[in-house]
Amino acid sequence: MPDQRREAILGALARDGRVVAAQLAALLDVSDDTVRRDLDELAAAGRVRRVRGGALPAEAVTPPRLADRQELHTAEKARVARRAAALLADEPTISLAGGSTMLAIARELAADGRSRTVLTTSPDVAVALADAPGEVLLAGGRLEPDSRTTVGADALDAVRRVRPTVAVLGACSLQAAIGLTTHCAGEAEVLRAQATCAGRLMVATDGAKLGSSAAHVVARAGDVAQLVTDDTAPTAELDALRALGVEVVTA
Repeated sequence: MPDQRREAILGALARDGRVVAAQLAALLDVSDDTVRRDLDELAAAGRVRRVRGGALPAEAVTPPRLADRQELHTAEKARVARRAAALLADEPTISLAGGSTMLAIARELAADGRSRTVLTTSPDVAVALADAPGEVLLAGGRLEPDSRTTVGADALDAVRRVRPTVAVLGACSLQAAIGLTTHCAGEAEVLRAQATCAGRLMVATDGAKLGSSAAHVVARAGDVAQLVTDDTAPTAELDALRALGVEVVTA
């Protein structure tokens, strides 16, 4: 059936990071023309990126500028933030990235009344936590205007001087074969340091950002210990992430 074929194609794409039309035709026991039509329809729906002879994961549709994405998927982000904050309740030291979902998590953490240390590269997140018990460490550096996070040598130095129990990152995109990616090279460098310096890595993001890719890789998907997302996340992508050992928590 067409729907079953297309789900199988998406599953192969999630697992391998690319699909070749001729190989899919043999795997699914259908004609090359049938597979090409399936790929064209998936591309028209924005679920894959069509290339000669096959397809790649869709390009990330998340706007690079935080100001342009704050009002997107707000209900899903709120659910994800509440679930993530509950999972973080007993963590003594947290590294928190920037972005609209991270800001929502910060507000949830500020409201729970628990004392903790939070390192962040986001001035917005730091302000949200300013009146909460515990300590807020704001990494210095140059403010990157699109992400509204600090980047550069000073930010990297501040991040590397702290060893949090968990780093919590958002995502421009997350795809099983490609990993966690973002639009901005400077932000990606700092996010890599946040992930590397922490005891474990949590990614908290709405389901719309799964299955696509952006230019700069932050971490391999298998390095993500825990993904907190919502029930709109594509099934094929979640299955591929689970196969890599990622714990998937649905809000």
